[in-house]
Amino acid sequence: MQPVIIGSFEEFEKYNGQSLGSSEYFQITQEQINIFATATHDHQWIHTDPARAKAEGAFGNTIAHGYLTLSIVPHLWEQIVDVRNLKMMINYGIESLRFANPVLVNSEVRLVATLKNVANLRGTVKAEVEVKLEIKDQKKPAFTGVLIFLYHFQ
Repeated sequence: MQPVIIGSFEEFEKYNGQSLGSSEYFQITQEQINIFATATHDHQWIHTDPARAKAEGAFGNTIAHGYLTLSIVPHLWEQIVDVRNLKMMINYGIESLRFANPVLVNSEVRLVATLKNVANLRGTVKAEVEVKLEIKDQKKPAFTGVLIFLYHFQ
């Protein structure tokens, strides 16, 4: 699927209340989990010790950190929307974030996005995007929430 191309507030406005689409599936590997654990100093065994996770864990394998799944949003978001003609973009906030389902190692996930609201704040575009991170072959998503971006167009 080709990303939606947005180059102005008016182009964003056309998608208000509509689905923007979904990203490609992305696999979460043990190597990614380990690198994230090192970067964040979060070495909890349910993430980094496959043998112990299989023997003692509730999920039968290691799971990705919730914040690791959130941290891949920029990579997946750019597959959904290609915002052009920008001076700057700012991650402004997250509302109603809920981690609903663990992501087992080697699972594939994708981001699904709907433009909840867009507003022009004196030249700065505030976009509120409802997102869910779907796990392939699972009914419940890894997380749901509303991401808020500020876009400064040229």
